[in-house]
Amino acid sequence: MLMRIESGRLSEEQVAFFKAEGYFIAENVFDPVDLEPLRQDLEKEIGLKIDELARDGRIKKTYPEEAFEQRLTRIYHDNKENGEAVMRHLEGERGGGYQGRSMFDLITHPKLLEVVSSLVGPEIVASSAYRIRPKVPGIGRGDVPWHQDSGYFAAHCDKHLIVTCWIPLVNATAENGCMEILPKSHERGILEHHSGGNSGLLVIKDEDLPSDVPQKIVAECPLGGVVLMTNMAPHCSTPNVSDTIRWSVDLRFQSAGIPSNVGLWPNESEEDGDANVQIACYPPEADFVVRSEAEPDSVVDYEGFTVRRAAYEPLGIKGPRSWTPVA
Repeated sequence: MLMRIESGRLSEEQVAFFKAEGYFIAENVFDPVDLEPLRQDLEKEIGLKIDELARDGRIKKTYPEEAFEQRLTRIYHDNKENGEAVMRHLEGERGGGYQGRSMFDLITHPKLLEVVSSLVGPEIVASSAYRIRPKVPGIGRGDVPWHQDSGYFAAHCDKHLIVTCWIPLVNATAENGCMEILPKSHERGILEHHSGGNSGLLVIKDEDLPSDVPQKIVAECPLGGVVLMTNMAPHCSTPNVSDTIRWSVDLRFQSAGIPSNVGLWPNESEEDGDANVQIACYPPEADFVVRSEAEPDSVVDYEGFTVRRAAYEPLGIKGPRSWTPVA
């Protein structure tokens, strides 16, 4: 269900809907032009990687005339290995990938933070573990199985609200692979997850999904909109059967009162990473302050963002929760 927001914030009724349903789809958080810098930078990064592969003799046809929504598809369908190389360049090995200024500007965009503050309050912490998702038509790796985001988080954070903001960079439709969400399921606690899903992702088996909840929501969302979800909302991402790429970014935010590693730095001398960062809900990634009325000097700028990401990147700290393999 798409809803419009007024005055840049969720109303009391809309906050109540989010709390009751576990999600909210706001159709007008951004003007499409607000997202254009990131779209252009991602398009530029695609071009740079394609040119590098061409210089190495791996790509013969580079498709420079193709649009943002289609160029990567052409590369991938010509040669899967080349397509994967471009996507890894954008996505990174884990937790984000491309970290140019336009990416940081999206994470800290005042319009987005104003909406998030409706749910978590004025003291906002962001995670550096964002995801850039180019869902290429017909490529199975872009299909994400049913899961809760808390399936990846430390158990001590299950009782806290962590807001996922899923932001399409094109119109997200059922045809090009938008998300599906199980409403009213977020208060059931953490469901059983299994490792070994598509591309190594966690998965909730169909038989473990709540059977007594309303029908799943097809979370279509236009460019400029945002899908907001609790960390306990079961959701999945469906196949892209269109002829264009479904581009999206997902970000995470929480109140400063929730456990985080803000201000803490990992100790590279310890084999499994410094224990002092394990308090965070997702220890492998750096948390950072993006809005604070109480301590405005604690807000991290772009340089501080890149420094924190660089400090955590080489550690490869294992995720906080383990699950049984899929049989």
